[in-house]
Amino acid sequence: MASHLYRDTAVVLRTYKLGEADRIVVLLTEAHGKVRAVAKGVRKTKSKFGARLEPMSHVHLLLSQGRDLDVVSQAESVESLAPLVADLDHLTAGIAVLEAADQMALEREPNPGLYRMVVGALRTIASRGGSLVVPAFYWKLLAADGVRPELDVCVRCGEAGPLVAFDMNHGGVLCRTCRSGAPLSEGALEIMRMILGGRLNDALNTPPSRETHEVMAHATRSLEHHIERRLRTVAMFERAELG
Repeated sequence: MASHLYRDTAVVLRTYKLGEADRIVVLLTEAHGKVRAVAKGVRKTKSKFGARLEPMSHVHLLLSQGRDLDVVSQAESVESLAPLVADLDHLTAGIAVLEAADQMALEREPNPGLYRMVVGALRTIASRGGSLVVPAFYWKLLAADGVRPELDVCVRCGEAGPLVAFDMNHGGVLCRTCRSGAPLSEGALEIMRMILGGRLNDALNTPPSRETHEVMAHATRSLEHHIERRLRTVAMFERAELG
């Protein structure tokens, strides 16, 4: 019985070795959700085929459906990977996006919205970079998954302000009387409101500062709380900042 062939467009989330010459690629596809597939023989030669299946690659694919793993038959690049691996900042940000998407994507469950978010985040990293691309992506992921934080009034008492703390366990910001979680500055709150309030470009134009680092910390803790595990790339950001 012939294998079922299908075409899709995907971002490569991660790869790992299989046997002597093969590689397993974990793909976030546009139409089929998260797919695990084998790229056969790519570790034996330095072929363009294998080079197109590196993490962060955006590719058009021809695949054949298998019982446990699909097989990649063809791979054509949609756009160059070079800007995403140009330096440590770009690479770290790109990997952070991939890790978060990998945690949120479900096997074989189509999620074209998540696919578009990942492609958009990687293109933004490639074209302009910036310290807020990754935390903005995290916040957008959470909102898309139905856990958008309350940023306008205290989540406990409804007080409009001043809002001085953020606690994802309670779902958002808190006033002085109700505060728990982590301290929240006015500047960080304003950036978070921009990200989730339709002013993403304004937020991305914000230069690196104590407030942008604070937004990253709140976003990371919130996403980790939601997925109930630590993100490996957090340590990479911490090392990059120390360096």
